Amino acid sequence: MRGEPSCPKCGSRVRAPGLFADTWQCEAHGSVHPLQPVVPPSVEALAVAVERARVPVWMPWPLPVGWLFTGVATAGDDHSGARGTAVACSGPGPLGGTAELLFVAEELDVGLGAGYAGVPVPEAEEGDDGPAPGAVLAAGRPALLRHLPQAPDDRAVFAGEAQGLWLWAIAWPERSGLLVHDELVLTDLREAGAEVGLLPCGALSPRLL
Repeated sequence: MRGEPSCPKCGSRVRAPGLFADTWQCEAHGSVHPLQPVVPPSVEALAVAVERARVPVWMPWPLPVGWLFTGVATAGDDHSGARGTAVACSGPGPLGGTAELLFVAEELDVGLGAGYAGVPVPEAEEGDDGPAPGAVLAAGRPALLRHLPQAPDDRAVFAGEAQGLWLWAIAWPERSGLLVHDELVLTDLREAGAEVGLLPCGALSPRLL
């Protein structure tokens, strides 16, 4: 488990603002919104992330039967707030076994979604030809997610837009991408209220580390 901020794009150590720069700096990527250390999942940890977030904190809500919240990560600092959020959850897979899903919301050029997905940030029209294979409801509005075929073989990666921001859905193993075809209903946990206190929590997802 990391104990210090890192680059959301490559995971490298970052330099804090100082005499020569007023933003966090990655040697490879320059100015970045730092990925904060990930802590074990709990309702309290999620509440802190939600409070700091300047972008949605997406999660299927209520969680499907048998599913658990398995962690949250944020990119940003105390001054800027979280400009990128990633929420992990896990449960029964559509074809048996356990599936893991990671939902990322971020501003342009934060790089959190691409970092977790293991792919470059897609161009506006990049993805499968034909209809978008992923369709979710994000805060009550449809969001079409393009499948990114260049993702590593162990996962399925979808990217699109919701509320004018990047929305990523990443599924492990790859066949669990079927879940994103089922018109998942995503809620911005900033709007969920006290019901979040009933969230079932599991062990920390290694996908966030």
